[in-house]
Amino acid sequence: MNNGKRVVITGLGVISPVGNDIATFWDSLKSGRCGIGPLTGMDLHGLPIHVAGNIKDFDPSAFGLSGADKRRNDLYSQYALAAASQVMKSSGLVSGENIEPERFGVYAGTGIGGMNTFVSQTKVLLEEGADRISPLFIPMMIPNIAGGNIAIKYNAQGPCLTHVSACATSTNSIGEAYLAVSYGRADAILTGGSEAVLNPLAIGGFANCKALTTEEDPSKACRPFDKDRGGFVMAEGAAFLMLEEYGHAMARGAEIIAEVCGYGCTCDAYHYTAPRQDGIPASRAIKDALSQAGYKEGENLYINAHGTGTHLNDAAETKAVKLALGEEDAHRASISSTKSMTGHMFGATGAAELIASALALRDGVVPPTLGLTNPDPECDLDYTPLTARERNLDIAISNSLGFGGHNVCVALRKFNK
Repeated sequence: MNNGKRVVITGLGVISPVGNDIATFWDSLKSGRCGIGPLTGMDLHGLPIHVAGNIKDFDPSAFGLSGADKRRNDLYSQYALAAASQVMKSSGLVSGENIEPERFGVYAGTGIGGMNTFVSQTKVLLEEGADRISPLFIPMMIPNIAGGNIAIKYNAQGPCLTHVSACATSTNSIGEAYLAVSYGRADAILTGGSEAVLNPLAIGGFANCKALTTEEDPSKACRPFDKDRGGFVMAEGAAFLMLEEYGHAMARGAEIIAEVCGYGCTCDAYHYTAPRQDGIPASRAIKDALSQAGYKEGENLYINAHGTGTHLNDAAETKAVKLALGEEDAHRASISSTKSMTGHMFGATGAAELIASALALRDGVVPPTLGLTNPDPECDLDYTPLTARERNLDIAISNSLGFGGHNVCVALRKFNK
């Protein structure tokens, strides 16, 4: 058990392939609406990649970003600012009014950072020369600038950190923010991650290491835990949460969505892209999070799986869940992969999935895994195929497993005073 202060979630925000606000995002997941569509508007020189999780109808001005903000921020930072604006509105926190600026932090992660800016300015270098590179190139590209810009906008003068751990990035950010608030380093931390990498350079890199699906039909592209799965679908977006110390939240009458109560973090120390196939280090991350959360055998558990739709990940994650819970409880758990609807949002994906976990707990609804029509015998747990299911949940965890062997798990419970 964690003996620090209690930490609760008091605000949410998202920019995603299935919706650019929390209500639309959650309704899409519950309804099984897939946000994956055709990949258009770029020349991939014959690479057989046909689908992606694109952001639809993104209007920066709708989230308070000016024309200057758009010009001075890479798309990944624009997404982060847009999601953060939703969190600030829903949480009701205002620096200098109901929270001291020095006690308000930002932990904003990204897997890659301003890659679109890197691509565009590399083109300038090659075609026009170094003297034509934008003076904004470096501040627009660096991975920490989204967090810095959020802190500037909302006067968050407490700890401001950027975590980078590939696909586990924003789950790490949330876990570390949980520890910081729990141990009294801040009263509230706005935390999550963002990514914008739908460009030929990133797509080519992932495609050529054989990680991406070559499926042309968007409805069949991302098939976690299915025997016919063929790789993941690239996506982008941002997701952020407000983690707040329980007493501080109660004193100001905040609406509490769920309680953060556990965090596990391990490394495979095995391979720089492939997960360790016995699942042992990943199982330890799950065990650690559940142990801190006080999980008891027989509780109704929801697991938002990393569930990328790659052969190696899904088999290894299934083993990890069984090792962590034991066969009986592993088969009792309700599991799903919301990547089957959003695609893989990289540095934003863990935060988006933790939001889904919090809302599943709150509403007693387990979102489905789309595309799961031919179950893999190696993946024999309850992955909630095709249709959402009602279940009175006690506890939820979200798993994130990243290139480099990063294994991260955050545990939530329903809020009870």
